[in-house]
Amino acid sequence: MARGGFPGGFGGGFNMNQLMKQAKKMQEEMEKSQENLASQTFESTTGGGAVYAKVNGSKELLEIKIQKDVVDPDDVEMLQDLILTCINDALKKVDAAQAQELGKYNIPGLR
Repeated sequence: MARGGFPGGFGGGFNMNQLMKQAKKMQEEMEKSQENLASQTFESTTGGGAVYAKVNGSKELLEIKIQKDVVDPDDVEMLQDLILTCINDALKKVDAAQAQELGKYNIPGLR
């Protein structure tokens, strides 16, 4: 039996210690990537700048701004739609950044 391997082999050269080292390294790199994403901010505007939202990579809403001229008591639904669209767009930017950053690890089910 090869040192650190299994009897009969897995192709004869399988080394469990090496596999564990690689897994640990990948885990550390993924954690760094996730920390990096969490520290980034993502912004969006809708309605020609009427609504602005900023979120972080952890998908927490950090800031929202609404221009006074878009606030119409007779059309609250429009304002609600603008806010939803703006926040959802900012969150999609986080998703895209996560897919790009974490997609390089090519782990099934992670994306």
